[in-house]
Order: sequence, then C-alpha cells, then structure tokens
Amino acid sequence: MKEKVEKRIRRKAHIKKVMKNNTKPRLCIFKSLNNIYVQVFSGENDVLVQASSLSKEVRGEINGHKGNVETAKIIGKKIAELCLQKSITEVAFDRNGYIYHGRVKALAEAARENGLKF
Repeated sequence: MKEKVEKRIRRKAHIKKVMKNNTKPRLCIFKSLNNIYVQVFSGENDVLVQASSLSKEVRGEINGHKGNVETAKIIGKKIAELCLQKSITEVAFDRNGYIYHGRVKALAEAARENGLKF
C-alpha cells in the first residue's frame, strides 16, 4: 500500500509542475474509498466551484454506494453544470496523481459531455 501512495505522490508532483504555468481554472479531483470530491480552483488557488458525493444536491440522485463509477458520472455532470452557471467553459484537468481509469475517467467524460472543455 505504501508503494502505491508513493507512486501517486510522484505523479502528482509531475502534474503540478506542468500545471504551474497554466492560466485556466484547474479542475482537481480527490477520491477516497467511499466518496469523490471535485473542486475548480482559480490561478490564485481560490475555490470557484465544488461538488462531492456528500453534498445535499447530489445525495438524492445516488443509489447505494457513493464510491463507484455511477456516482462519479453524477458528480461530473453536477460540476459541469455549476461551472457553466459561473461561465467557466474551459478548465485544466488535474487528476491529482490518480491513474486515468475507473472513477476518474467516468467523471472526466461526464463533465465533457455536459459542456466543459479540457
């Protein structure tokens, strides 16, 4: 388990270095075993929009376990709607060191389908 976390932190450092010169808002993901959290940061690391599997708006749509691909799709749709309300159409996708598959991929594809560009 320790090796897995160390690899994620190494990938995260590389992604952070690449994102350093980016001027677009940054869509950042954090996932735990039971939940998934998404935030959109401005260049100054101010949170513009956020959504998670714990938020009241999303809880009614989720059936069963909150740490699965279906929940990630719902969160992706919700974050795209919130971004478009704030007139944010283009973001930089920060997967936070997680491999692009499963919940991360489902969230990204749902956000793209609902109007976000990255």
